[in-house]
Parts: sequence; C-alpha cells; structure tokens
Amino acid sequence: MKHYTEIITINPQVRFGRPCVRGLRITVYDILGWLASGMTRDEIVSDFPELTIEDIQAVLAYAAEREHMLRIAL
Repeated sequence: MKHYTEIITINPQVRFGRPCVRGLRITVYDILGWLASGMTRDEIVSDFPELTIEDIQAVLAYAAEREHMLRIAL
C-alpha cells in the first residue's frame, strides 16, 4: 500500500482546503462519516467507483496519524 501522503491531498482550491482523496472532491471527513454510519468499504466503493479500498485505508491511516499528533493543553 502507498503511504497515505501519496493519496490524501490538501489544496485550497478544492473543498476549502480540507483533506481530500487524490484531489477529488471527496474529503477524509466524508469517508469517515460514511464508515461511522455503518457503510462498509465495499459499499463506499460501489457508491463512489472513483474511490478504491486503498483510498479508504489511506483515510484511516491519515485519521490515525492526526489523532496520534493531537495534544490536549491542560
């Protein structure tokens, strides 16, 4: 699998600079929301054929890295 940095892109001209998949207008937030609502990876790829299972894995890796980097100031 490619590293998520090869799949997740941030462009100020696309979706207001939110992290997207390969420059598409599908954001990390969109995919995480679909997964959280109970959609399977196969259902997401079926509904959005421009996405791949690898794209969804990259979204999860990106989200995990962001969570790891999160610091809470007390």
